[in-house]
Amino acid sequence: MATEEHAIDLLPVVALLGAATIAAPLFQRLKLGSVLGYLAAGVLIGPFGVGLLNEPAQLLRIAELGVVMFLFLIGLEMRPSRLWGLRRAIFGLGLTQALLCAAALTLVGVATGFPLAPSFVAGAGFVLTSTAIVMRLLEDRQEMVTPAGERIVSILLLEDLAIVPLLALVAFLAPIAPGNAGDEGINLTAIGIGTLSIAGLVLAGRYLLNPMFRLLTNVQGREVMTAAALLVVLGAAYAMQLGGLSMAMGAFLAGVLLSESTFRHQLEADIEPFRGILLGLFFLAVGMSLDLGVVVANWSTVLFYVFAYMAAKGVLIYAVARLFRSSHREALTRAVIMAQGGEFAFVLYSAALATGIITGEQNAILTAIVIISMVLTPIATAVLGRFIREAPSGATGEGPPEGLRASALVIGFGRVGQIASQFLLARGHAVSIIDTDIEMIDAARRFDFRVYYGDGTRLDILRAAGVEHAALVLVCVDRAEAATRIVQILKAEFPRLRVLARSSDRVHARELLAAKADFQVRETFESALRLGQKSIEMMGATPDEIAEFTTRIRQRDRQRHEVELETGDTFAGRSVFSGKADEAVIDLRRPSK
Repeated sequence: MATEEHAIDLLPVVALLGAATIAAPLFQRLKLGSVLGYLAAGVLIGPFGVGLLNEPAQLLRIAELGVVMFLFLIGLEMRPSRLWGLRRAIFGLGLTQALLCAAALTLVGVATGFPLAPSFVAGAGFVLTSTAIVMRLLEDRQEMVTPAGERIVSILLLEDLAIVPLLALVAFLAPIAPGNAGDEGINLTAIGIGTLSIAGLVLAGRYLLNPMFRLLTNVQGREVMTAAALLVVLGAAYAMQLGGLSMAMGAFLAGVLLSESTFRHQLEADIEPFRGILLGLFFLAVGMSLDLGVVVANWSTVLFYVFAYMAAKGVLIYAVARLFRSSHREALTRAVIMAQGGEFAFVLYSAALATGIITGEQNAILTAIVIISMVLTPIATAVLGRFIREAPSGATGEGPPEGLRASALVIGFGRVGQIASQFLLARGHAVSIIDTDIEMIDAARRFDFRVYYGDGTRLDILRAAGVEHAALVLVCVDRAEAATRIVQILKAEFPRLRVLARSSDRVHARELLAAKADFQVRETFESALRLGQKSIEMMGATPDEIAEFTTRIRQRDRQRHEVELETGDTFAGRSVFSGKADEAVIDLRRPSK
């Protein structure tokens, strides 16, 4: 039938979603981590398992976008000033570790009878740690923003940068590889194009991205901002790919360029769902790529190099960490987490295969070695956690990097938010501020207020703005419905969080109290009290009289609120005034009991 001829084959999609849905929670329950669950599920449903999917390479190319988006989100956290502060860790610690590990792993290949060029390519590829696995493990362990986590991120950045000179070295080594008679040296044109790509991306990020997002905020459509966020990430990745560089590096650079942008939190929230899904697909695709036939046929060779490479790399990582004055616990943890090969090894091995440095069979064996090392890493990390208790928070004497976690979050930076936040800032508290009025944000930034674009009614935006680390939240938005919704979300997701809110009138104040706000204040009520106080002062009232009347009016207002909350009737509170204004005034004149 025609319907059957044009039907979409949903089996691959259902198989992938089913495997991810079952495997990740199961392995997390077993305390082995979601990464291992994805890898195991990929092996099971792949061409070398039950065979539900037979094209892992095609899926891997698509799923690599998950790694790209992950690097973009990391870049958003790496402000240029912070990145400059990590220069010693990147080019000192990272470069030392990469060079020593590459030399040691090359010696492993030479010592076991392989020529220098293939040994170097095999070892250098294994040096490139899996960014996806390490980042996910750091995220699961909540160590992404710790000093130890920052040092690991710095090393990963150096290794990602290293793929460029390594690919150039592959072209340079090709003439001396056995069986290759080519006569090509370093391609200076390709290096020039890569440099121009980086320069072009920097200029675009500096002068085009913020104006583009500012223009799009006038379009009332969430999907437009989401599409723009995806355009920035994928466009930057594509620009780097055209220049012969790493897509992930392009996304990271775009993130760094936007890290100071007012739209940082909004971008992070828009990209996060795509990153999570595609990163899960990436691990599934890696598991599917494991050729069990190659492993079985060469099991002794594969197992020997897996353990030889991981042991040599782990020992050197530990030694370098100790050399740079890391603690034993941190050095050991880093050695276990980073001892595997990574996804960029596949790129390097493919280039070496194309130039004839390694054979097709060697490429398959090396790929299997890297994948098995990736599979073993979550297991080794789980085992390490059983034998080494986690250090208590702050045990190292170092806190989270400055600016990553604010002690207060202010939502809405209009008339009320600007004044209220000054008390927190004056006392030295770190404050994170979000708003949706782009003109106000620009004006605030001219006075050195760090205000970011973000919709406070979205939980993902609140998380991106750091609500999970805040001691309290000030809800100062103009619209009553939005303020109530924000308080409801905050109290539903973070019941212990202290929430202080601005209310527009009595009805709105009751709604906020029903939403369990810890404190609310009516802007009209407080200003009206002040006017009343000043008026009777000018009419000759003494300070004691002013204070007495103010106390009684506040008590009466509180009683009315209590009645309204109990009955649910806005007008029921009028009974507190005995129904007549004259009686209310007379009552106020009576001495308080």
